[in-house]
Amino acid sequence: MNLRVPFNKPFVIGKELYYIAQAVTLGNISGDGHFTQKCSRLLEDRFGIHKVLLTPSCTAALEMAAMLCGIEPGDEVILPSYTFVSTANAVVRLGARPVFVDIRPDTLNIDETLIEAAVTPKTKAIFPVHYAGVGCEMDRILAIARRYKLKVVEDAAQAVNSFYNGRALGSLGCLGTYSFHETKNYTCGEGGALCINEPELVERAEIIRNKGTNRKQYLRGQVDKYTWVDNGSSYVPSEILSAYLYAQLEMMDAISERRRRIYQFYRYHFKKLEAEGLVRLPTIPEDCTSNYHLFYILLPTMQIRNELIAHLKQQQIMAVFHYVPLHCSPMGRTFGYKEGDLPITEDVSGRLLRMPFYYDLTEEEQLHIVDQVRAFLTRLPATSFREESSLPLAG
Repeated sequence: MNLRVPFNKPFVIGKELYYIAQAVTLGNISGDGHFTQKCSRLLEDRFGIHKVLLTPSCTAALEMAAMLCGIEPGDEVILPSYTFVSTANAVVRLGARPVFVDIRPDTLNIDETLIEAAVTPKTKAIFPVHYAGVGCEMDRILAIARRYKLKVVEDAAQAVNSFYNGRALGSLGCLGTYSFHETKNYTCGEGGALCINEPELVERAEIIRNKGTNRKQYLRGQVDKYTWVDNGSSYVPSEILSAYLYAQLEMMDAISERRRRIYQFYRYHFKKLEAEGLVRLPTIPEDCTSNYHLFYILLPTMQIRNELIAHLKQQQIMAVFHYVPLHCSPMGRTFGYKEGDLPITEDVSGRLLRMPFYYDLTEEEQLHIVDQVRAFLTRLPATSFREESSLPLAG
C-alpha cells in the first residue's frame, strides 16, 4: 500500500475562508474586533467561564496567567515535568523556580498525591497540565490550593472541550489557558486563550494584554485617554486568526464527534496488541470526558519505540514521540534536577508513541497504520519483551 500519512494535517470544515474575507471587509484585522469578540463569547457561554481573552498563543496566555498570579523572583511553582516548555517558561521568565512533580502512570497527568509534599513557604501556585485532553484530579488539587492559599492555573492547551465531573477544563482554577495551534482540535494555526474565573483579575488581565495600558477602559469610555499603567506586552491576536477560529468553534460538535470516531477506531484495533502485552493504551477515568486530542501507545522499551518509529517512517507514516522531560533538559538541570528524579516521567517519555491524528484521517489510512504497527511488533522475538519497563503495561 503506497499511502503517505502525515502526523498532522490542517483542515477547513466550515466558513473559515468566508469569515476571513468578512473580517477584511469589516475593516479591522489588527485584533479585538468582531470575530475575536464572538470567539470569546462562544467559549464563555459554552464552558461557563467568567471571561475569555483570546491571545496569539497558549504560551502568551500562560505568561499572562503567571503575571496575574503575582509570581516574583524567588517564588516556587509546582508543575509536571512531562509538559511543553511553555508551562515552565511562563514562571521561569519571572524569576521563579519550577518545582517538578512526577506523573501518574495511568493518565500521565501530574500525580496529585505528590503535590502537597512539594509545597514550601515559597510556593505561589500550582500549574496542572491536562495531558491528552484528560483532566487532572482537580478536586484534590483545588483542595490543596485552598489549604495553602495557592493559585491554580490550568494548562488546558490540549483540553478545549474536555470536562472533569461535568465542568469544563479551564473553568476550574482561578485561571486556565487554551491552545488553538494547528495540531490542536480547534485551530487557527497559532492562537490561544486566557480563561479568567475570578472576576477581580479581569481588569489587570486586560491591561497586561494591551501592552500595560488601560486601552480597553478608554474604548469603553471609562477614561478620556489611555496610558501606560502596568507591566504588559502585546497579547492580542490578529482578527484574521480569530475569523478562522470562529468557523472552527462553530463546528465544535462535528469536530469532536469525528475525533471520537478516530480515537475509538485506534482503540478497537490496538486492543488485541494490549491483550498480548505488546502495548498499553490510554486511560480515561470515569469522572473525565475527553476531547480525544491524541492517541498514543506505550511500548515495552525505548529501543522498541525508536525502532517502531523508524519502521513507520520507512512506510511513510509519521508517528512521533512526545515530551522530553523538562527536568532532564539542559535548562532543567540548571535548577538542580537530574535523571532519576522523576522515574515515571522518564520511563513513560521513553516509551510513548503518538499516532497520526487529524480531522481528515481516513479509515484506510488508520488501517495501514495499525497493520504496520502490528506487523512490526508481532515479528519481534519474544525475548525483546522480557526487558520491559518495571512499570506495568496494563493500566
